[in-house]
Amino acid sequence: MPVDIPAVVLSNTRLSPDYNVIALAAPEVARLAAPGQFVMVKTAPGLDPMLRRPFSIFEVLRDAGEIRGLSLLNKRVGAGTSLLYDAQPGDVIGCLGPLGQPFVPVEAPAHAWMVAGGVGLAPFVTLAEALAARGTPMTLFYGGRSAADLYYADWFEARGARLILTTEDGSRGEPGRVTVPLARELAALAPDARVTLYACGPTPMMRAVADLGAAHHRPTFVSLEPVMGCGMGGCYSCVVRVTRPQGTPPTHFVRSCLEGPVFDGSALVWDALAGGH
Repeated sequence: MPVDIPAVVLSNTRLSPDYNVIALAAPEVARLAAPGQFVMVKTAPGLDPMLRRPFSIFEVLRDAGEIRGLSLLNKRVGAGTSLLYDAQPGDVIGCLGPLGQPFVPVEAPAHAWMVAGGVGLAPFVTLAEALAARGTPMTLFYGGRSAADLYYADWFEARGARLILTTEDGSRGEPGRVTVPLARELAALAPDARVTLYACGPTPMMRAVADLGAAHHRPTFVSLEPVMGCGMGGCYSCVVRVTRPQGTPPTHFVRSCLEGPVFDGSALVWDALAGGH
């Protein structure tokens, strides 16, 4: 069951004028968290902003092996995220979680390929830790606008991940979209290779990953980030359409805070997601 606690800000590391990593003293939440789950954060007391914001759990923080909290990867885009960007150590932030369905890490000898775009990196730190603990070979395909947007790439490499990086301006890795090297690598796989894809990022990117996974017969799981009002299924603000195999009607709506945020990419009706992320 999720817990709702007042979490003290332990630190606020600003990565750029728009991105930061905020560490929260929330061990009660962190101990329960599985890779890909999220929290609903109340960024300020009172009613402004009124609603909580969903964030993937970025890191589980440990001190001498003891879990002491969690961190969030934040991008400043509006009022709530600006408050998180400006938070100071000692501030108190409401933290409800962990919520949602997690990623299921595959076991060796299968390989795990993680595909991240921008802030879509957030759910992959905990997944990478789970994969490393299992000895599962992993690759991170990571795309950003420029080299300055590729945060934590070295963290993954230090834990044994093979890195394939892309930037739109060509300042690090290959120029272009992250799905280009992904398509090339999938095409080069032996038919009997066991590879599972995990993706998070802009909706068009995740759709492209799901399409590539389906074309090459590779299981593909995506972490959606729809707008959420409550995170617990009460407000129905985060519904997405999924297919119903052999069902009538052939599609139906589910709440991504309960059935997701992790979904089988082949089950989503992507045309219904085209307008948002």
